Amino acid sequence: IKNYALGVYVSGNYAYVADGGDGLYILHNDLITGVNDDKVNIPEAFSLKQNYPNPFNPTTTISYKLPKQSFVSLKVYDMLGRELAVLVNEEKPMGNYKVNFNASNLSSGIYFYRLTAGSFVETKRMVLLK
Repeated sequence: IKNYALGVYVSGNYAYVADGGDGLYILHNDLITGVNDDKVNIPEAFSLKQNYPNPFNPTTTISYKLPKQSFVSLKVYDMLGRELAVLVNEEKPMGNYKVNFNASNLSSGIYFYRLTAGSFVETKRMVLLK
């Protein structure tokens, strides 16, 4: 009786075993051998953060959070309510987002940015100082 292995090679979920005379055996393992305990950072609520830096010249970052997939619109307006830039205008999966805004073509002043995601709408103020 030959009940010993002469060689074992493991690759992924497969083990290749050569015995003392009968040949080569290929074993496949589908068992779960570990669980990743990393927590996924899923936002609990919609939110729009204050841009940073603020005041800025000429670029700033705008952050927002989506607790579920939503159609997102992020736009920049002047003091008269005129739309100056569309930063985002598309469906987005849940998650945390950062958008860079370059205002090099604008004059110093106060501007507003508005996030619309589903029924969530929020507007914040930012200051461009050149």
